[in-house]
Amino acid sequence: MKSTETTAEQFEPAGAPASDEQQPRAEPNEPRLLPIRDTARMLRPVRRHLITCAVFSAVAAAAGFLPFVAVAEIARTVLGNTGGPVASTVWAWAIAGACGALLRLLLLGLSTHVGHKADAQMLHSLRVRIVGRLGTVPLGWFRAAGSGRVKKAMTDDLEEMHELFAHALGGLLGAAVAVVVGTTYLFLVDWRMALVTLAVPVLTLITYRMSMRSLPEHMSRLIAAEGQISAASVEYVDGIGVVKTFGGTEGRVLGRFADAMAEHTAAYRAWMAGHRRSSAVNRVLGSEMAVFGVVMAGGLAFVAAGWLPVADLLPFLVVGVGLPTSFSPMIHGAQGLRMARMAAGHIDSLLRHPPLPEPDHPRQPEGYRIEFDRVSFSYDGVTNAVAEIDTVCEPGTVTAIVGPSGAGKSTIASLLPRFYDVTAGAIRIGGVDLRDISSTTLLASMSLVFQDVTLLRDTVTENIRVGRPGATDEEVREAAEAAQIDEVIKRLPLGYDTVLESGTGGLSGGERQRLTIARAILSRAPIVVLDEATASLDPDSEAAVQDALARLVAGKTVVVIAHRLHTIQHADQILVLEAGRVVENGTHAELLGRRGLYARMWRAQQNGDSR
Repeated sequence: MKSTETTAEQFEPAGAPASDEQQPRAEPNEPRLLPIRDTARMLRPVRRHLITCAVFSAVAAAAGFLPFVAVAEIARTVLGNTGGPVASTVWAWAIAGACGALLRLLLLGLSTHVGHKADAQMLHSLRVRIVGRLGTVPLGWFRAAGSGRVKKAMTDDLEEMHELFAHALGGLLGAAVAVVVGTTYLFLVDWRMALVTLAVPVLTLITYRMSMRSLPEHMSRLIAAEGQISAASVEYVDGIGVVKTFGGTEGRVLGRFADAMAEHTAAYRAWMAGHRRSSAVNRVLGSEMAVFGVVMAGGLAFVAAGWLPVADLLPFLVVGVGLPTSFSPMIHGAQGLRMARMAAGHIDSLLRHPPLPEPDHPRQPEGYRIEFDRVSFSYDGVTNAVAEIDTVCEPGTVTAIVGPSGAGKSTIASLLPRFYDVTAGAIRIGGVDLRDISSTTLLASMSLVFQDVTLLRDTVTENIRVGRPGATDEEVREAAEAAQIDEVIKRLPLGYDTVLESGTGGLSGGERQRLTIARAILSRAPIVVLDEATASLDPDSEAAVQDALARLVAGKTVVVIAHRLHTIQHADQILVLEAGRVVENGTHAELLGRRGLYARMWRAQQNGDSR
């Protein structure tokens, strides 16, 4: 399985380098336009609304031309009067123009109403589908992709889709109908003069299309430069403490920001250098004054040559000069449609992400003995993160997994709850392959405690009760007492009713960790997976957490991923990983006696750690 970011295996003590364990290779996340057919498929739930909105917009655009046509026809009637019923004709056109204006306002209002209704319905449908899909994808996808991709789909991409439903589609179609109606009317008046009038808008579209050929290249460079600015800004803000403490680094960090700004400026200048002339030409040709000049010059020449009555020049001055105003909404509508298709491509890729396969006939494990049977796993399908793992974790025992950074420790921790499916071999619980156990049953059988603590924006009670929603308040307090966090909670402003709005509630790292342990204790799951639960804690916090963990693991099948070897001295068995393979297996005393990798790691930590 692939993802856009790395998983979190930063389990080193303070000052140690981040883990270099092989991580999921990034998924291709380049912007892609969703094909028209797939876009139409996605819009199927609101197809009727969109058709209605399009019809209203089209009729509104046609009706909107009636006032201009009425003015032109009234002028033609008056100037070309040969003694006929002028008053009745003038009144008829005046009424037609007024009705057209009113009809346009009414239909535009209806089009906007229907468009926004389709927008609300479609965005609701997409959000429901996205959430539904998120509930089926492997949990490893979330650990790898993080919240960024979900946020983009649920906010940025849906906002672009909103532009499509509520504005771009109706505006594009309305502008196109306006151009067709206006052009048809001008051809009915005089086809030769209509060709002269259309020459300028057509030339504008041609030059605009030619000037846009290099846009993707320039936009790619600009987007990359903006990414560099963002990265440099985040680096400066996140590292502000280091920057201020060690003044010599400030110039270097700010220098990277300045370099990013310089690249962005250069990219923008290159874009402007390639487009300033074509942009100026487009602005001139696309203006009403340019069309007016051409129509006036051509019209007077036609009148002088006797090809066009003076009265027939007025429609081109009234209607023809206004045609460029319809081209601008067409261009903006086309751009909005392109952006919406780009956003739809992002959303569609998420909706098409393969779900975690669920067994057709789920089996119940018989006991909680964990067996790794020649387990191999690869994030990228090429290089194994772990290979040929063979071991058994008996109920009531503690199995510790240790090794240098990048050895594959956290990969094993991710395979146990089936965040990913193994590439080869099998993991069995109670004699049943994980893939034959329903995900609900599997996760209910495990308590997972990771280094990265996640708390909900809810009360302390509900944060603990996540482990067992039906637990009573008394059971919640008992779990908190077992995790040695009860006294800390009582000192909070509202005690157990305190809402952790910021996600931390002012709790220290060790206190947050003990809160998650209380959650795990409350769940009463028979299997416990601890992934570097104390790696980032100070000695006092670590001691308290270790006491809480002792209550959690009693009598259960326990798998511990550890970096600090003194925390797992009493484990029943210790697996030593190197380059994804088990190179040693035994108790603490046995491994020290072998004088292998474990013994070297132990001596290194003892020499660098007074504990």
